[in-house]
Amino acid sequence: MMEIHDPELMMLKYKQDNQPQLNSPNKYSLSKLFKHDFFDLAFRPFFILGTVASVISMLIWSLQLNSLIKLNNSGLSPTIWHIHEMIFGFAATIAVGFILTAGKTWTKQSSITGKYLCLLTLIWLTVRFSIYINSNLSIKVALIFQTIWWLIVISCFFKMVYQAKNTRNYLFVPLLSIMMLINISIILTDMLSNTGLAMHLARASILLFTILMSIIGGRVIPFFTQNGAKTDTINTPFWIEKLILPIGITGIAIFILGYFIQLPFTPAAIMILAGFLHLLRFSFWKTIKTYKVPLLWSLHISYLFMGLGLILLGLSYFDLSVINISIPFSNVLHMITIGAIGLMIFAMMSRVSLGHTGRVLVLNKALVIAFILIILTVFIRVLLPLFNFTQLAWDLSALLWVCSSLIFIFVYSPILFAKRIDQ
Repeated sequence: MMEIHDPELMMLKYKQDNQPQLNSPNKYSLSKLFKHDFFDLAFRPFFILGTVASVISMLIWSLQLNSLIKLNNSGLSPTIWHIHEMIFGFAATIAVGFILTAGKTWTKQSSITGKYLCLLTLIWLTVRFSIYINSNLSIKVALIFQTIWWLIVISCFFKMVYQAKNTRNYLFVPLLSIMMLINISIILTDMLSNTGLAMHLARASILLFTILMSIIGGRVIPFFTQNGAKTDTINTPFWIEKLILPIGITGIAIFILGYFIQLPFTPAAIMILAGFLHLLRFSFWKTIKTYKVPLLWSLHISYLFMGLGLILLGLSYFDLSVINISIPFSNVLHMITIGAIGLMIFAMMSRVSLGHTGRVLVLNKALVIAFILIILTVFIRVLLPLFNFTQLAWDLSALLWVCSSLIFIFVYSPILFAKRIDQ
């Protein structure tokens, strides 16, 4: 090999030989992580992680109920901890994953992806670990990062709909904003030892989910049914569509205000009215023709549970002891949380995960079992306590929920970590 004697050339070679490598292993690995298919769209990390979080939360809660462990008592109170993690650690996480993914389709704008989605996921994980620690300090950390997470989510979605002038979906911006405010308020009020208000707001957040389900379910269930069950065009009377949202919102507003001021009426009547409107809307959706398509009948049944749940919630305000009937508010609320919110989430996750990865909309048979287990969970959790089998209801419903969630994780993890098959 020819030796280099020119001083300038020798210096240049020295600099090149000793220059730090731009593609160092750490930087290269991080770049690969950001470009991984798992961070392609928000549904991928949030569907899996939200479901995993529900398993962890449910197991912790079940152990707590059986006095096998005790949650740190310097953070959130146990019941608020449970409701918060199932509503915001699970349901709201999945809803955000869906909305940020669907937003790309609705607006034709790019959604959060890559390193920004990775950062959003890291923020979410920080919240979860902080809440699992459940100390006074860790809950303050969780509150800060939960707020940041919401602000990023809302800003990202607002940017998409605003740039596309997609006015039809502007309503999700205030809806998500109210969810954020309720989420923050639940944590703050419980930390300030006002657990009663925190519980009231937590129940309000569940009712708020019925609004979200009404909007999304009202749009997609008839459309999916027409395409999947090959039915005639589904048309719901215009007056039902116009009434259902304002009546639902009014009922929630009355429910929330009832804690702060003495109203001359309860939200009972308007809850019952809202439930009947949902059932009336549901009656036009040709449910009977979906019995061969699990991706459809699961959505229909979840919507049915929501309508029935709202009616029973309204009836729970009345003294029905004269006819020997008891309708505890908490029991009925689980018809909505498990049967309506839970079943619709698993049905939508199953469908979206297939459709947005380029797969045929054919459900794995294991998910049919998961859907049936969730339906069974509703009856166990709602009915068994009426016969004084409360502890058994808690334990069995927790077990069935965990089994359903693990089925989803097992079936869909390989799909959500892999490339679209049509690329």
